[in-house]
Parts: sequence; structure tokens; C-alpha cells
Amino acid sequence: MKHIMTGKVKEVYQVDGETLEFAYTDNISVFDKVIPSKVPHKGETLCRTAKYWFEILTDRGVRNHYIDEPASDRMRVKKVDIIRDYSKINNRTTNYLIPLEIICRHYVAGSLLDRIKAGKITSEQLGFPKDHVVKYGEKLPRPFLEATTKLEEHDMNLTEDEAKKMAGLTDKEYQEIMETVLRIDSIIAEEVAKRGLIHCDGKKEFGYDKERRLMVLDTFGTLDEDRWWDSEEYAKGNIVELSKEFVRQHYRETGYHKELMDARDAGLKEPDIPALPQGVVDRVSKLYVDMFERITGERF
Repeated sequence: MKHIMTGKVKEVYQVDGETLEFAYTDNISVFDKVIPSKVPHKGETLCRTAKYWFEILTDRGVRNHYIDEPASDRMRVKKVDIIRDYSKINNRTTNYLIPLEIICRHYVAGSLLDRIKAGKITSEQLGFPKDHVVKYGEKLPRPFLEATTKLEEHDMNLTEDEAKKMAGLTDKEYQEIMETVLRIDSIIAEEVAKRGLIHCDGKKEFGYDKERRLMVLDTFGTLDEDRWWDSEEYAKGNIVELSKEFVRQHYRETGYHKELMDARDAGLKEPDIPALPQGVVDRVSKLYVDMFERITGERF
């Protein structure tokens, strides 16, 4: 196998002209920064959780790139081309990574709340009445779908027209992607509700195969890409974060997040992200293992 790429949380190898192998590491990243701390068992839990969802999608007839799992922390997938020159992508291009991330939100949380407070998103855009004061943890009147960049250094929000132009998509193809995201989220919500979880939000990635048929790519439905809450606690009015949001909150509380965002807004050199305290690493590792078991119903 030939090593072809190092990602934030996985190494990518080329097995042959048609197949890639993802090797999931114990790295953890937030705010597009790789934290200089390893989280034991994280790579294996991510890989096995992704495999669980890909097998469900296959059973439900949703096309995806998953082939098999040669080891508990490795996954083989169908290879697609990564085209960084967007001018070379159009609605006839085949076998490529669609250079977008699609985020679907069902509740108010995370960066969505930050943008609401900053006046970048209105209550009306989310489906609330004009004078509604949006609160953390509220269920949205309808799913809120957005596209961001995939191949840039930092994810940037895109309008629908920008997304279609960048990714070489027709109106119909863009709509198919959004409908597929909603279908997947419906499957996820149905499955995890059996185990006392709320699927709050998450991101998906897609590509086209050699016949330009849509495929779900990469990883989804894990603690890295998605946000989860405990449904029993939510019913009592409490929000218990059961995802990587726990780590993001650590850096918000220490002030690093504000320092980083201020530097980005000002175009200044970004501060290095500090390592996690050992106590936090231990809690995060346990969370990944516990949530793997809870999401999939399998033993670690």
C-alpha cells in the first residue's frame, strides 16, 4: 500500500487503483486544529461506528463508498478523485469528491448559537417567528441545512449558488444531496432513539462514482462529526453533551477559543492549541468508548 495523505484524524493509503484504506488515529481536532494529545481508543471507536452506519445505509439502499473493515481501526473504501481546481469540475465530471460539507441541524447548539447572537442568522431563517428569542437547546421548527467548503484550510459557509458552482452541481443534484442528508438523519434519529439518544446535528460528505451516481463518503454519525444529547435528561430540561462538544467547551472555558477566533478575524497568526489535561483526556476516551456502545448497541 502507498501512503497518500495525512488527515486531521486519519491516514489514507492507496491499496490499488480502485481502493483506499483509511487508518483512524487517536488524534483529536477542534476548530480545524489538531490537539497535541492522543485519546486512547478514539480511532477504533470512530472506525467501528462509521462501519455500523455504512452497513445500515447499504441495507437501506443508500449508495456509499464503504467496502470492508480489514482491522478494527481501518476501513477500505472506493477511491474517488480529489479535484482542487474547481474550474475543472462541472455537471459531467465523474468519480470525484464533491468539495462540500453538508451540515444539518435539528436543535440550537454550538456555532449556530454563536452566529445567532452575532446577528448573522435570524430566527426567521430558522423557521421561528420574527420576534422569537432563540434559546440554546431549542428544537428547530424544521431542519436547517447548510453547505460549507471541504478542501479549504478552514470551513467557510457558502450560499446555495456558491455551493452548486464550486461543486459542479445542477439544481436537481444539489436537491438530491439535501434530500439524502435528511433521509440519513431520519435513519440515525430512529436508530439512536431506541438507546435514549437525541441526534442534534451532524455533517455529511459526498462524491460521485464513475456513472455520476451519488455516494456518501468519509465518516458520519460519530462523536467527531455529530452532536448527541441524552434524551431522558433533555426531557427534564437538562442538556448533557455526549460528543466532541465536550472538548470544544474546554477550550471555550480556558479562553483559547476566543483568542483563536479573534486572531482569525484580524488576519493574525493563530495561536497554537494547548494539549488537553490528562484528566480531560481520560474523560474523553471513556466518552468515545461509552458512546460507541450506546450508538451502535455493540460491545467495545
